[in-house]
Amino acid sequence: MKKTFLPKTIRWTLFLGFTFLIIMSLLRFIFVHRFAAPVSSDNDLNPSYILGIRYDLRYVAIIMMLILLISYFKALDPFTKKLGNKIAIIFWMLFSTLLLIFYTTDFIHYAYVHQRLNASILSYIDNPLISMQMMWQSYPIISIIVVFLIVEWILYKFISFTYQLSDKYERTGSKIKNIITQAVFFIILLYSAIGNIIYEGGQYPLRWSDAYSLGSDYKANVALNPMQSFFSTLNFRSSKIDTDLIKKNYTEIADYLAMPSNEQDAQNFQFTRVISPVVNNLEASKIKNVVLVICESFSAYKSSMMGNPLNTTPYFNAMKEQGVYFNRAFSPAYGTARGVWAVLTGTPDILEGKTSSRNPLAVDQHTIMADFKNYEKYYFLGGSASWANIRGVLTNNIPDLKIVEQGSYQSSEINVWGISDKDLFLEANKALSKNTKPFFAIIQTADNHRPYTIPTEDLKVFVKKTVPKDSLLKFGFENNDEYNAFRYTDFCIEQFIEAAKKEKYFNETLFVFVGDHGIKGDAGSMLPSSFTEQGLTNMHVPLLFYAPSILQPKEYSIPVSQVDVMPSIASLCNISYTNSTLGKNVFNTVQQNNNAIFLYDDFNQQIGVLNNEYYYGYQLKNPSKPIFESVVNNNIVKNDSVQKQMDVLTKTMYETSKYMLIHNQKLPIKK
Repeated sequence: MKKTFLPKTIRWTLFLGFTFLIIMSLLRFIFVHRFAAPVSSDNDLNPSYILGIRYDLRYVAIIMMLILLISYFKALDPFTKKLGNKIAIIFWMLFSTLLLIFYTTDFIHYAYVHQRLNASILSYIDNPLISMQMMWQSYPIISIIVVFLIVEWILYKFISFTYQLSDKYERTGSKIKNIITQAVFFIILLYSAIGNIIYEGGQYPLRWSDAYSLGSDYKANVALNPMQSFFSTLNFRSSKIDTDLIKKNYTEIADYLAMPSNEQDAQNFQFTRVISPVVNNLEASKIKNVVLVICESFSAYKSSMMGNPLNTTPYFNAMKEQGVYFNRAFSPAYGTARGVWAVLTGTPDILEGKTSSRNPLAVDQHTIMADFKNYEKYYFLGGSASWANIRGVLTNNIPDLKIVEQGSYQSSEINVWGISDKDLFLEANKALSKNTKPFFAIIQTADNHRPYTIPTEDLKVFVKKTVPKDSLLKFGFENNDEYNAFRYTDFCIEQFIEAAKKEKYFNETLFVFVGDHGIKGDAGSMLPSSFTEQGLTNMHVPLLFYAPSILQPKEYSIPVSQVDVMPSIASLCNISYTNSTLGKNVFNTVQQNNNAIFLYDDFNQQIGVLNNEYYYGYQLKNPSKPIFESVVNNNIVKNDSVQKQMDVLTKTMYETSKYMLIHNQKLPIKK
């Protein structure tokens, strides 16, 4: 026998592991050859191939770990026990079979719908006979099965051959060295299965969204393998969309979006509006740049703008007096990822359990920010853009976007969320002040979030306050750390605006501030009781359009939504843009002096609509017990006709939102 320091099982798994990696890489090359890149696509696919190997290695490492774990049991050792040998070969054959099934189905699926295999294919099980007939009539099923069985037989022979080859070696060295070798090998495999050893410091495992950070759908499709795309979407099999209800009530949505309504548009689910610039718009001609600030946990009732006696945001309250402020703005759903999604895409994130940014089926989204042609585009955040897979949404849908994140700043990180909000604002201001072209920048804050860190250096200027426990609870805060973190948000905004005022870009820039979500709590007498009882405080946020040298100050009490932010910015900037979502220009809305917005409570599985006077909603599992309350006072209300209208609008907006989540694809780039 030949001598080797490697245990036989490790040698065998290494041999087969490298073989399957080579096979999967060859299949990736075949995919590229079979499905050519779009003409307008960048032809550099090297990053896709490299990332693809990392995806492939993940699944190969998993099967290798399983074989290694089996070998740890003496009764199942593949090289000393027949039972162990049979089980190991069965495992390798199962992996081979799954690989063949996934890749065969994937190639057929991509040829048919131009998408990598995903969990939506399971919907064909709902009509198995029809699906089987379609397959039989569309593809050479017999030939595919024959080839499949031949390849399976070849792989079985190869696996058996490599087993016999490895069995000819005899391990040298002590038992301790053997244990250490196996432990090190297992750790390497574990890191390979996680997918990130040094990438971004290993803070996040390898995700499907990393493929979409390559900058195009095609590059992402090349990088992904069918197992990665399928299992990543398994938890996101979208609930069935009631298309009949959308068609039946299409007029409701068309009226809401101020669109013409006809039967053909209803049948085609036509929601796209192309908005053209207004001629001689003097106000817009003064706006050169946009800075959109998405503020972490910026709950309206905790702020000075709603008259909170703790006066947490005096500077922002003063800004409100110089800008256009909406005191009835809402996030469609609670959570940072859901809030950012709504702002960016214009669609409420109504995905149950998990967020749409984590859903590979929804990663392709048109965002109005992409319509800002010839603008420098930035996304500043103190931490990593990999949270909630938001990186894929950003880079895949906004061309030439510069993501500025942790590792890009001179300032030191203070906690898990990266650098402080003050440093984030000041570094963003420094970068923006150097621009010669128009720019659109998004700044996302994080410090108003546990662990509520306030840098020591800022405590020389920002003075913490201590408020009695009963007063904190009465006015919406759990403790002094949360209270001071909310105050610190106002301090950071002040530092930013005062620094920006010293720059040339300030007087030509539209600043927009919006909360990512609210915080559920007791709003007391600051708001009608329905805000507290129905958890509306969870989604109630400030929304301010601030350009003191351009916009006339005004405060509105008409309900508006985060989905309205992008179309409103685009309309103020007077650019041509395409909108195919629920978002509207709020400056048109205020002229109508009436509006209704959609709300989704994922925790309680409750949907609803809020208009100028009422909130109507119900739990999805219990629609027979709706809620109907006033949002202007605490009076008991009863208006059957309005309640019926709001019920129809709630159901229609919910189904339409589900439809838009996967039908708001970005527009092709014109060259």
